[in-house]
Amino acid sequence: MSTQADDSDFEVGRVSDLDDELTAELFRSSFQPSPRTAGVTRRWRDMSAEQVAVVWQSLFDWVRWFVATYQLTTSVVPDCWWRHSEVVAELYALQRAEMASFTSDDSGFGPLAFHERLPHAVERLRTHTRTAGCVGLQSHKEPVIRVVPADLAFDDWKLSAHQFGA
Repeated sequence: MSTQADDSDFEVGRVSDLDDELTAELFRSSFQPSPRTAGVTRRWRDMSAEQVAVVWQSLFDWVRWFVATYQLTTSVVPDCWWRHSEVVAELYALQRAEMASFTSDDSGFGPLAFHERLPHAVERLRTHTRTAGCVGLQSHKEPVIRVVPADLAFDDWKLSAHQFGA
């Protein structure tokens, strides 16, 4: 009995050009960075006036879709949502997450992940809305903006050492 395999003992089927291309694509996708579009989400404070106008309209349209699709009550998203920065921040994050879950490079888990996180976001929206107080009043309650005051003591404090042993 021979210990060396004889090539005639094994039949290897012909690999089609399509199989070669699929295999190559799998290997390419494993070693190349994701083609995800950069810069889709921006900080509000870093946007130009033109960008802000576009983002507001996009967010307004998305919120109308979101409220209708998920049958959200005013205790979650009040009618004056756009006048409450904490509600806007949460809705914008949700909008961007929902959009990112449908990118071309998503393996299919993005929408599932969005829906797994959705109940937490809805609960945060409910808390923000309750804190805003608009739903109980059935009208908008203007938020009180808190501004942390400038303090000269902070200027001295930031210049001193704050680590043990320093």
